[in-house]
Amino acid sequence: MITITGKIMTLDKLDIGSKCILKKLLADGITKRRLLDLGLVKKTQIKALYKSPSGDPIAYEVRGAVIALRSEESSKIVVECIN
Repeated sequence: MITITGKIMTLDKLDIGSKCILKKLLADGITKRRLLDLGLVKKTQIKALYKSPSGDPIAYEVRGAVIALRSEESSKIVVECIN
C-alpha cells in the first residue's frame, strides 16, 4: 500500500517508513490518558518505524522516543499523511 500525502486515516493504516501528523484521538477514558501521556497530542509528528513479526504491535517514533502501539490503540488515532 502507498501512503498518499494529505490522506486522512487511522494510524494503524500508516505504511512503515511514512510520516504523519496527529489530527484527533478517538479514544476515551484511561486509553486516551495513556496516549496523551505518551506525547500523542494534536499536531504531533509520528513516523511508523517497525512492525513486529506477527504484525502487532508496531513501533512509532513520537517526539524523539520510540513507542509500540497495538492496532487496538492505533486504530483510535486519526492522522494526516505528510509523505
